[in-house]
Amino acid sequence: METSKSLKSLLESEDFIASSDERVGLIEKLLSIGTALSDIHDLGELLHRILSGSREITLSDAGSVYLLDKTEAIPKLIFKVAQNDSLFEDATNDSQPKASFFKEFAINITPESLAGYVALTGESLNLHDAYDLPSGMPYKLDQNFDRDFLYRTRSVLVLPMQNPQGEVIGVLQLINRKVCSDAILTPDNTFEMTQPYSDWEERIVCSLASQAAISIERNSLEESIENLFEGFVRASVQVIEARDPTTSGHSERVAALTVQLAKAINEIDIGPLGKRQFSTRQIQEIRYAALLHDFGKVGVPEAILNKQKKLYPEQLKVIRQRFAFVQRTLEMECAQNKYKYLIEHPSHLARHPNHDSSCPYCQQLEQLDRQLETAITKLHRYYSLIEQINEPEVLEHKIFETFFEEALQELDELAKYTYRNINGQLKPLLEPNEIEQLMLPRGNLTTAERLAIEAHVTHSYAFLKRIPWTTDLQNIPLIAYGHHEKLDGTGYPQGLRGDAIPIQTQMMTVADIYDALTAADRPYKQPLPTEIVLQILREEADKGKVNADLVDLFEQKLVFRAADKNFWMFNDVG
Repeated sequence: METSKSLKSLLESEDFIASSDERVGLIEKLLSIGTALSDIHDLGELLHRILSGSREITLSDAGSVYLLDKTEAIPKLIFKVAQNDSLFEDATNDSQPKASFFKEFAINITPESLAGYVALTGESLNLHDAYDLPSGMPYKLDQNFDRDFLYRTRSVLVLPMQNPQGEVIGVLQLINRKVCSDAILTPDNTFEMTQPYSDWEERIVCSLASQAAISIERNSLEESIENLFEGFVRASVQVIEARDPTTSGHSERVAALTVQLAKAINEIDIGPLGKRQFSTRQIQEIRYAALLHDFGKVGVPEAILNKQKKLYPEQLKVIRQRFAFVQRTLEMECAQNKYKYLIEHPSHLARHPNHDSSCPYCQQLEQLDRQLETAITKLHRYYSLIEQINEPEVLEHKIFETFFEEALQELDELAKYTYRNINGQLKPLLEPNEIEQLMLPRGNLTTAERLAIEAHVTHSYAFLKRIPWTTDLQNIPLIAYGHHEKLDGTGYPQGLRGDAIPIQTQMMTVADIYDALTAADRPYKQPLPTEIVLQILREEADKGKVNADLVDLFEQKLVFRAADKNFWMFNDVG
């Protein structure tokens, strides 16, 4: 609003009404620059465009932009951008200057410097010759730059960049208004080739500075929102890992792998994937979807989520106590039977005080001991079997299959084993649900538990759908929703097929499978070597379950290395 009023006032002024077509052209440039500023979202690019546009309007040879930094107790001005036609190889592009002087640095805000004075007072300075300033002014030109780079600063225009609230957020400084745009200045021709800034130029650049301030604040707000959302995503990942510490780092690794796969696709221009290209924002969308794809695990019962073996620790503890109770019962029953036998045969002790082995009474007692020993040995064998088969088995091989068949037979026996509890009730040594869990041929989850785990996908989608995503991130819920879908329709939860699964999701699926099989932090399975996992992915692709082109690219471009921590340190993966 303030910018519009300023521009309207300028257009209605008598000076401007009498202006030439050249000035009208400059106003059109101003409007064009203002429109361009609204489309720029990178701060560095924005500041360069502000400065190059201001210099273009005024034919300035050089200029710089300072931003106010209030992050510390004492605010400072940060020297952000410098351009100079006579010293830069390419002043309008973000190129490196010829001298190392042009680096970002902070200066104290004092009225002694030109930029500091404008930042403190909010007043503009229009100096015809910066070497010849009126007496009594607190500010002065720092001539070190001119001396070091053999430059001569003459006309200077320093303007505050103020937001709609009138707060100074930065300073725009223009140097040496040239008489012709292509002039290259030297200390010898500066007076001949430069001229002072006119009042109307000051006013028109003031209008641009106001527009620039609004764009900078908008950019700062967008950056704050980005940082806020990045923090939210990171916090969400920490919540997932707190709930499921056995998969710590999984979300970050899947995100790194998927982003790297997207970048690999951008590098090729042949084949089915050659037609695909992902913009920076699309890659960011992929990254966020990958980081949040397992967030729904917060809705899965913690006991199931953290289950490491077929039986829960509490179950195994109860079984151990049950076995101990049965053994103690057997020992007690044996002692009772021996006592009963001795009571019924009192002459035994008198005739055979040394327990003669030929004595039938002694043999009877020894038989009771052997029966007890046999029963206890059987119990120990059963319990050892439980401990063995309680370990999840992820690889199917002949030795395991043979062992498992024998174990099933013993489990069948064990399922029929009963005992009497302290109330005299007849109970099975192993409950039916315990038998069901132990009889799992592979993995550690029952059907019900696996369904509960699989529900995390739907939980993730429901959570992500509630977030009011911006337009460029609106596909995050759908991308994350399908990461367990398969191209042949055998995945879950929707059973999608083929192109119904977004390509971004197909990329994440490859990354998710790879990390799940190679992760070394899963206590319920051993990590598989990379070459084995790549073979598994190829087999899945051959079966039509995952995208074969993505698997080929994943292997050929060594995308899988993105899961390595050292890769993260030396490569930008998002």
